[in-house]
Amino acid sequence: MEKSRTNIEKDEVVIHVDGVSKSFGDLHVLRDVDLKLYERENLVVLGRSGTGKSVLIKLISGLLKPDNGDVTVLGEVVNHLNEKDLRMLRQRIGFSFQNSALYDSMTVKENLEFPLVRNKRNLTRAEIDKEVDEVLDGVGLSQAKYQMPSELSGGQRKRIGIARTLILRPDIMLYDEPTAGLDPITCLDVNSLINEVQVRYNTSSIIITHDLACAKMVGNRIVMLLDGKFERQGTFQEIFSTDDQRVKPFYDYNFIV
Repeated sequence: MEKSRTNIEKDEVVIHVDGVSKSFGDLHVLRDVDLKLYERENLVVLGRSGTGKSVLIKLISGLLKPDNGDVTVLGEVVNHLNEKDLRMLRQRIGFSFQNSALYDSMTVKENLEFPLVRNKRNLTRAEIDKEVDEVLDGVGLSQAKYQMPSELSGGQRKRIGIARTLILRPDIMLYDEPTAGLDPITCLDVNSLINEVQVRYNTSSIIITHDLACAKMVGNRIVMLLDGKFERQGTFQEIFSTDDQRVKPFYDYNFIV
């Protein structure tokens, strides 16, 4: 089912990528790109491997600086921030990594406690326990609290990774290939969770993927990165109602082959 584009407040921009270019030597990854993420929107960025999708996330989080242009996140120009202000801003941004980034030597509960203890040192034990229980309930894995990451399935690890991100109540979520390496049924579960997170936690999200089923299910709006530029944007149907040979094979591989 294609996700609706309705109920998005277009007057509140939470991320603005403005005239940004990024190159690595002679490799021009992003070429004078513009992009806006609106409040409470799920924005999907589609593109082939190596087209600059992950570079975009690194620019938004301040891990890379653009060669030209500015990246503004929650009113702050990221590429102009000092390290202290950048660390403060990153606490308002949640990152969901491909491999879930869990500590294998810690239980699920300890994994979830870690960012709270590190970033909110004034919390009591009761407050920490309450936060852990709430996010576990939010991702549907309350029963996994005392398990080790090695005892979890790939889909469960993905959910716990998202829970650990949500425990700091970020304003923005960045999902990097959230369905990579998962079976089709688990992909559907993760896609549903991304939609649930949007509603339950009022997040604005960028979802980086080349999984068209994921894009169709979670994206209020979709942009396609082609040759270093955002050449197409709109609903899923609008993106793929084309004979553009840079786009059509992408659809054919996902839904026909």
